[in-house]
Amino acid sequence: MKKILILFYFITLFSFSQEKKVPQDSIDYYLELASFNAEDKLQTEKAIKYTNKAISFAKNIKNELKLHDSYYFLGTIYYQNNKFEDAIFYFIRCTNFYQSNKLITAKLAKSYYSLGLCYLAKNKINLANTYFNKSYDIYNNLNISDALQLVELQKGLSLKAAKKYDEALSIFKRIGTQNADYENAKLEAYFQVSAIYSIQKKYSHAYSAIKKAFDIAEKNNNSLAKNKILNQLIFLAEKNDDFKSANQYLKKIIQQKDKPLSSNEEYILDKKDYDNQLDLVEKLEREKKDQIKSIRFSRLISILSIALISILSLLSFSLYKNNKIRNNTYRLLQEKNKELTEQKEKAEQASKARAEFLSTVSHELRTPLNAINGITYLLLQEKPKVSQLNYLKSLEFSGNYLLNFINDILEINRLESNTVQVEKINFNIIELIANIKQSFNEFIQKNNVNFQTEIDLEGNEYLIGDPTKLSQILINLINNAIKFTKNGDVLLKIGTTKTDDKNITLSFVIKDTGIGIPDDKIANIFDSFTQGSVEINRTFGGTGLGLSIVKKIIELLGSDIKLESIQGKGSTFSFDLVFEKSPLLENETIKSKEENNLDCLKDKKVLLVEDNKINQMITKKMVENKGMICTIIDNGEDAITEMAKNDYDLVLMDVHLPGINGTEATEQIRTFNNHTPIIALTAISLNENREMLLSFGMNDVITKPFEPEHFYKVIASYLTNN
Repeated sequence: MKKILILFYFITLFSFSQEKKVPQDSIDYYLELASFNAEDKLQTEKAIKYTNKAISFAKNIKNELKLHDSYYFLGTIYYQNNKFEDAIFYFIRCTNFYQSNKLITAKLAKSYYSLGLCYLAKNKINLANTYFNKSYDIYNNLNISDALQLVELQKGLSLKAAKKYDEALSIFKRIGTQNADYENAKLEAYFQVSAIYSIQKKYSHAYSAIKKAFDIAEKNNNSLAKNKILNQLIFLAEKNDDFKSANQYLKKIIQQKDKPLSSNEEYILDKKDYDNQLDLVEKLEREKKDQIKSIRFSRLISILSIALISILSLLSFSLYKNNKIRNNTYRLLQEKNKELTEQKEKAEQASKARAEFLSTVSHELRTPLNAINGITYLLLQEKPKVSQLNYLKSLEFSGNYLLNFINDILEINRLESNTVQVEKINFNIIELIANIKQSFNEFIQKNNVNFQTEIDLEGNEYLIGDPTKLSQILINLINNAIKFTKNGDVLLKIGTTKTDDKNITLSFVIKDTGIGIPDDKIANIFDSFTQGSVEINRTFGGTGLGLSIVKKIIELLGSDIKLESIQGKGSTFSFDLVFEKSPLLENETIKSKEENNLDCLKDKKVLLVEDNKINQMITKKMVENKGMICTIIDNGEDAITEMAKNDYDLVLMDVHLPGINGTEATEQIRTFNNHTPIIALTAISLNENREMLLSFGMNDVITKPFEPEHFYKVIASYLTNN
């Protein structure tokens, strides 16, 4: 009998392996431990510890989906412990990942829902509603009706908290009258309708709604809800002079064994139960899909199981014999895995510390460098003496060199931290190449270089892709080619290798006749801070980061770079990139250029919110040089007051301010002013990103120290239609 049971065990094991192959890795193991400890608030630290181990393991095996599932669970733990800022950080990471990978599933909807709960807890009602609406739209598209009820209910509660009673009533009434079987949602909806009518002193309407809630509670034998509803019924019966009914409801309370609760409870049902319902909905959806797969495999499994019985019988004996050896080996592997995991965590911590240090240094250098570059620019605009011009040009060169160095450090840290996202926007590659070539004119003349371009796009000059990253690649490679080629030739060749109705693959070749790269240096030439030799660094300068940045960006774009070089004869760098074809017309490009005409800046009123006196002086001067009228505020609190009293065409908002910072000030301004453009001024660091700043209501971001042309171009783009 025992042998038969063992045999059927292996048949069952094989059957399930055909239906669904689930790897038994440490991610699920640690998440199970985290979930177990998260149920007890005293064990929160353990729950966070196990979740971080799951995150570490997911990173190790490069399982992005499991990694962001772990991030979501960590956000949930922080939310349950009222650490809403930490929870928001991880939920946003999840939404960004699911969106960028086009995973429009219940997971994305649940992440938006969780963000709504966090902002609702922070009393940021508008933001909460925004995320509830996003969650609702996804659940609606997925046709998950139960989840729609929950999200609708939360939207109603947030509107009630914002005292938008008419809108809240509309939602609660719609939930109460729907034909869906979700009785708990209907019960809560009628209770909230009664609560709102009580606030509005419409006691007859409130009495009618609470009786409907009581009928649902009676039908479902919900004693907890009945206790709360009975207290409200007594209160409203008395308000409507129905003392006979009030007495009857009082008797029912006495009959209830549970202790009555006060009538001013905000929610009649346990809020956590609603949150858990979303997990249940997602689980049911997965089970439905698994059942479909199971039916498809069942016939095949029935046929194969008979043929496999004899084979599995022989294998069972062998497995039993080797069981002890396998267990010992497994224990050894577990110990080794633990040691490797600890070493990996230490290495990641060291890498993170290095990145944060370099990021902090880069960030802190930007503020004084903004003063240096800004003052230099202003002095050059004021027609200095000939004797002073060379000094100012030298200062401008040194400032730009230091800025490029800082930018390279920050860029390599961003690329290594995997926080960079690829954009998809329309651009004209012919114009982009022309602008790059023009920017090198002075350098080309200085080194006496014959710079040529050969471009064959087969008529596809308008593309969809990331022009910023393409510019970074080409600028770094062309700069190196010109720098290491004096009195020689540099060629940029762009050709079409593949094309169809939607996409085009372009080949890029940058070839020079310069000093070349020694054979023993080629293997490491793309490493950070690496150049051919110390002598080359002293002779030609540079950070040694350019080629490392190029390689990482090209890999981010889904390609790789090739290098051929002969010392003393020159080097050739080549790579391929895929772009989408764009329907953009030439007149649209011309229109875009016309919109950036700086004549629109004259007499515009600008509010500058900046606490640094030197930056105040520089920015105000640059603004006034174009005919704009500038008012300075040095803190966030006064900026909010000023915007409430006066009208401005544009706000330049420093992010790091004393007291209320720039993001918080913007968020408060947006509660009463949604039309005035607000542009962030920031010495942006590794931990900041454009999307995060825009989420607070800012329209654009200008990085310090800013280039004057870019500064004016961004401002003009928002003042053109004002």
